[in-house]
Amino acid sequence: MRIATYNVNGVNGRLPVLLRWLEETRPDIVCLQELKAPDEKFPEKAIADLGYCAVWHGQKSWNGVAILSRVGDIHETRRGLPGGADDSQSRYIEAAVAGILIGGLYLPNGNPRPGPKFDYKLAWFDRLIDHAAELLATGLPVMLIGDFNVMPAELDVYKPERWLDDALFAPEARDAYARLLAQGWTDALRTLHPGEKIYTFWDYFRNAFARDAGLRIDHLLLSPPLAPRLIDAQVDRHVRSWEKTSDHAPVWVELSD
Repeated sequence: MRIATYNVNGVNGRLPVLLRWLEETRPDIVCLQELKAPDEKFPEKAIADLGYCAVWHGQKSWNGVAILSRVGDIHETRRGLPGGADDSQSRYIEAAVAGILIGGLYLPNGNPRPGPKFDYKLAWFDRLIDHAAELLATGLPVMLIGDFNVMPAELDVYKPERWLDDALFAPEARDAYARLLAQGWTDALRTLHPGEKIYTFWDYFRNAFARDAGLRIDHLLLSPPLAPRLIDAQVDRHVRSWEKTSDHAPVWVELSD
């Protein structure tokens, strides 16, 4: 089973790219981020024409997450993280698909730092850590998938010294990611590529993709029942070279049955 995450940076504006990638690679389950569309503007029919059902949590112009499946129905279990009664940002959706509980997320960017956006990022991260602990306690096969907006280590950023003041590389954000992993989650991509510079995002500016000046900010985390099923994890970086593409590339894991 192949499960992927892709920050599309606008699901309607990048729809030809998304559909081309889905048709080319046929992942079984996909989590999308940055839909940048309200619920009624989600391109359900175009995605269904490729054999995928979907659930989504949209928001006009900003944020937005979705889960797609071509291997069975999607049973939505949660929309939004617990502990945020006043949180209007569409950043989390959770569903049971093909025997796996999947939390699709788009963690806040947090810039500029310091400031209220960074405070919101850390508070959101704390809520995620609390909910992740509850998911692990169920003993179910669970995945947390999406754009975490954090580079966990120096290996995950092309020039670490240039990012010391950025919210994505801040010590507090990296510590939060480390606390999350310490619960027992497996970072699939880093586990299979322990010493490799492997990126999932390249800025549109300064010829970043051609220079491979990238960041690893899209992660797929496996709970202990799923970790032994991990076969492969890769980045479809060629998609980043397509015309009118997202600044992220799709990332996927292959799990045994």
